[in-house]
Amino acid sequence: MTKLNTQPPRGTRDFYPEDLRVRQWLFAHWREVARRFGFEEVDAPIVEHAELYMRKAGEEIVDQLYHFELHDRHLALRSEFTPSLARMVMARQGALRWPIRWFGIPQCWRYERMTRGRRREHYQWNMDIWGEPGVTAEAELIAAAFAACDAFGLGAGDVRMRINSRALLEETLRERFLAERPEAFAPLCVIIDKLEKIGADAVVDQLAEPGGPVGLARPDAREAVELLSVDSLEDAARGAPRGSAALADLERLFELLGAYGLADRVVFDASVVRGLAYYTGIVFEAYDAGGSLRALCGGGRYDRLLDSLGGKPVPAAGFGFGDAVVTELLAEKGLLPELPRAVDAVVFPFGEDEREAATKLASALRRRGESVELVLASVKLKRALADADRGGARRVYLLGPDECARNVARVRDLISGEERDEPLP
Repeated sequence: MTKLNTQPPRGTRDFYPEDLRVRQWLFAHWREVARRFGFEEVDAPIVEHAELYMRKAGEEIVDQLYHFELHDRHLALRSEFTPSLARMVMARQGALRWPIRWFGIPQCWRYERMTRGRRREHYQWNMDIWGEPGVTAEAELIAAAFAACDAFGLGAGDVRMRINSRALLEETLRERFLAERPEAFAPLCVIIDKLEKIGADAVVDQLAEPGGPVGLARPDAREAVELLSVDSLEDAARGAPRGSAALADLERLFELLGAYGLADRVVFDASVVRGLAYYTGIVFEAYDAGGSLRALCGGGRYDRLLDSLGGKPVPAAGFGFGDAVVTELLAEKGLLPELPRAVDAVVFPFGEDEREAATKLASALRRRGESVELVLASVKLKRALADADRGGARRVYLLGPDECARNVARVRDLISGEERDEPLP
């Protein structure tokens, strides 16, 4: 018989109790920030119809799908949450009150090359606003992302947000060399998103590849890459088309972020385009200021996603904030909390003659809302007290023959060491 491999599949994780406590701590902060910003939680199946993800822009995420056929259905594990949200919005499009503010903490699966903070399964905090066309939506989302960073204990200098506009890049390129080929813009963004990974020369090669999805002349490809080096809004304004609506949106967004008190935590960066083809406007990425990790979160505006799936167009913006990357950063900063197991009480019967009374006591305490561990086996008192202490219990209820005869339990406070009797229920 083949020996069972006790390790999880490569790129996935087991969550033992101590690990799950940290994950729940992380999720609790995300949920609390979402509550403070007025968002409602949603979820969707982890298995979707594969066609929901099968776009034609050459995105890496499409090649990274965990997908399979079962009973003549082509299915896929969820690789991102936004398409599921789009499907849900389409299903109730005529009944929703706009704008909607939804969040989720989905588990996502991508068969990708693993690096620090990058796994083949991860959880991410998704925050999305549907039905608001103005950059007030992006400003609110970016403020929420920073509120989560603050809740984790990350300081103002630990995380920066890089902001750009794909609409501004599209306006600029159409004025220059994409005027007759608007369909080439989405695959162009997918390619230039690889700039940090593969370098400028390789990006130029892919943009200028004969017969490729973009097919620029090599000088035009080089010019497109050079546009990505602009790192100030003032320089971007000088190169923008006259009367650019996208530039006006960017300028308004930075004004709003100043009102949120975030002016010193956000920067313009023309190299941020995001690797998903459906983004249409503002895009942004949060990264650790030390630059040792991949993006903590990223998102932007995707106004045309719904109509690309067959629905009526609805303006939308959102982001995803991954658990694996922020956990790495928090560990690096010494900000991951120590979260020992904690129960309110342990109930210990000295023997089987006291078990019925102990069971009734444990049940009564649980009905009061307390976390109670009832000792199930016959063990020595010393062992039971040691286990209770290691398990984080605050009190131990001791029931021996004498206590049961007097219809009381002896209660020992494990913090103060004090003891007292309490009547049994």
